[in-house]
Amino acid sequence: METVTLASLVLIVLLLVLLGSGVWIALSLLTAGIAVFAFFVPLDPGSIVSATIWDASWNWALTALPLFVWMGEILMRSGLSSSLFRGLSPWVAGLPGGLMHVNVVGCGVMAAVSGSSAVTCATVGRMSIPELTARNYDARMIVGSLAGAGTFGLLIPPSIIMIVYGVVAQQSVARLFIAGIVPGLMLIVLFSGYIALWSRLNPDRRGDLPPRAGWGDRLRASRDLLPVVGLIVAIIGSIYAGLATPTEAASIGILGAFLLAILNGTMTWAMFRESLMSATRISCMIAFIIACAAVLSVAVGFADIPRVAAAWVAGMGLSATGLILVLTVFFLILGCFLEGISILVLSSSVVLPMIQAAGIDPIWFGIYAVIVIECAQITPPVGFNLIVLKSMTGRGVGEIALATFPFLCLLLFSIVLIVAFPQIVTFLPDLMLNR
Repeated sequence: METVTLASLVLIVLLLVLLGSGVWIALSLLTAGIAVFAFFVPLDPGSIVSATIWDASWNWALTALPLFVWMGEILMRSGLSSSLFRGLSPWVAGLPGGLMHVNVVGCGVMAAVSGSSAVTCATVGRMSIPELTARNYDARMIVGSLAGAGTFGLLIPPSIIMIVYGVVAQQSVARLFIAGIVPGLMLIVLFSGYIALWSRLNPDRRGDLPPRAGWGDRLRASRDLLPVVGLIVAIIGSIYAGLATPTEAASIGILGAFLLAILNGTMTWAMFRESLMSATRISCMIAFIIACAAVLSVAVGFADIPRVAAAWVAGMGLSATGLILVLTVFFLILGCFLEGISILVLSSSVVLPMIQAAGIDPIWFGIYAVIVIECAQITPPVGFNLIVLKSMTGRGVGEIALATFPFLCLLLFSIVLIVAFPQIVTFLPDLMLNR
């Protein structure tokens, strides 16, 4: 027991030192894993480390990751943000809060084709911030709603972080995608509902409301949305119907993204090269982190840390709800210093045995973990969405974080809802499994 405790303390201190000194996350994980092998496991790490990195690198589920990343990169460069604004504006103009809802609904649509929180936030914000500012909408609500809704990129499928979770937890990526649909729609409703309520309570800060659009204007504007919505339906529908695996659906998405870029007249050789190279860099970074995290997971497994941690939690007599509460605080603390994928892979080796011992559905837990990690995207000092908006608006991270706080509370409230009503997450995957 003393050896396991010492190994845990050394591991924590080493990771804090490495990550705090600016070492790459992947190299920090790899170094920590090798250190655990060297000092606390009586085995030669050479063959184990090389075999683990190889096993973590060829996982078939990972093939969907670069394809979805590339699809998002193409669409981000294809003028999608302006099409979203034109297509959504007539539909939301008559709602309390007016065009502010474009931030929420636009991020929901963009999330379904990008799989990334930062990309979602940047793409929608590039068009909505100038438009809403010109119409005198409240500046704090603009950045707050955009930062909060940008997190949808992690939850609404196809989500890059869900692919990562599916790999590290050995769960079906297709079921995870389907499980994220209803919680994603629930968050869109919660965010838009808050904007409507805020607008009613603050009529002097709601901006210049646009004229209510007729049905003819709405239908004409929908022509800008139909290609994107069609692409989303093709991807998610093919997975749900069992016609395609996530990897095959990603191939459909790539084809659709190319067609949309060609139709928009934005497909050039330079755009093709830039999107491909950007997708390659992002995918390599994620794959490197996953492979190094696998080494750390194997190392802590040999050091018996997961079993002792799970036994310790079991000895506390926590219920499943109590464990979720403890893990929520744990993830929120990590979120102040690490980005989402790093949080997931860093904690998986210890957390997954705990939830298995507590009898928690791993599919449900995956969606819960993604929502908590969404919170990490908007908590300082390392909230990626805050940093994206800082670069776009010039406002301080603290100011943006304060404006985003109500939406952070809504994310935490959504966790309460899925704990109280787990069917919100499990209904569609169970229906898919029973078909």
